[in-house]
Amino acid sequence: MAKKKVQTKKKVQAKKRVQIKKKVVKRKETKKREEVKFIGQVTRIRQTDPATVVEWPRTVTHFHTYGMLSPFFEGLRKGELRATQCPNPKCAEKRLWIPPRAHCPDCHTEMIWKTLSNPVTGKVYAFTRVVYAGTGIELSTPYWQVDVEIPGLATIPKSYLLYGEPHIGMKVKAEFRTKKPTNTVLDYYWVPCEQ
Repeated sequence: MAKKKVQTKKKVQAKKRVQIKKKVVKRKETKKREEVKFIGQVTRIRQTDPATVVEWPRTVTHFHTYGMLSPFFEGLRKGELRATQCPNPKCAEKRLWIPPRAHCPDCHTEMIWKTLSNPVTGKVYAFTRVVYAGTGIELSTPYWQVDVEIPGLATIPKSYLLYGEPHIGMKVKAEFRTKKPTNTVLDYYWVPCEQ
């Protein structure tokens, strides 16, 4: 009789373990995707005319002007990716530049601004997993830093993937932090276009 009770008890315990395992698997399946989060302080704008000047919150307050590149950061706040282009007809480079340049690196002519059409899409050209970002990068770690090839650009801009895991050639779409912007380059990032 005692042997039967022990066997029944073992069966009940085994059944409970199976039920617990099933609950754990269900929780894992319904787990919310992890996104990279901005963990720093918002950079306050001190002035916008004639150029954007921001207050960089560090141990010592640093005032930094975006100068002729102010339209790039204004665009990010509006959900636009803006690039510069050389207007000189004699210049060989006609493609767009991101990060923007105030003056053409080839002929030194002052650049003009172009806004890329939304949605801005591209392909992952290179990537690296950042485990320790260092001072000044105010993103939760680990995160994926990605270089994205965008058609029509002379450059391959660097940013980060909001969620997911990148691979070379992965299609991605630019998104923007327009509510509570940081007023830094962290206000645009990439999300996967693939499912």
